Amino acid sequence: MSTSSPAPSGARDATADALVRFIRDEIPLARAMDLHLDTHTPDRLSLAVPLAPNVNDKGCAFGGSLVSLMTLAGWALVELALRERGEDCDVFVGESTVRYLAPVWTDFRADAVLAPESDWTTFFATLAARGRARIEVSCAVPGEDGKPAATLAARFVAKRRASS
Repeated sequence: MSTSSPAPSGARDATADALVRFIRDEIPLARAMDLHLDTHTPDRLSLAVPLAPNVNDKGCAFGGSLVSLMTLAGWALVELALRERGEDCDVFVGESTVRYLAPVWTDFRADAVLAPESDWTTFFATLAARGRARIEVSCAVPGEDGKPAATLAARFVAKRRASS
């Protein structure tokens, strides 16, 4: 079943909470990172983690944790939009580029938004027509000064699951 518009705010909150539980249950790395939902709107999703389980030998955030959190935030943004519309799809990261710009010395979050050239209307129209679609997502870990400490540009692919 597919709907054309996202769920109302209360339903969206429940769907987002269920998605984060799914991530923690099904992705051991997310559980080890102590990932949790920070905020979300139809256009933005933020996941956060404490520094302690994500620290490197220098005492700052491990680069693998930064890229993992950004990838999970981008994936979750796309997955949440699909779930809100009743779409049963597998979502994969097809391509990504990461930049590490500054060390992170505190608990941190990753913010995911659609890239400027992407929109949900085109994505869902393509999914309806072809059973698969791609969308570009931009993610960032804000640094202590408000500037990005790390960024990720990624293309996510959604493919409808075969009906059984």
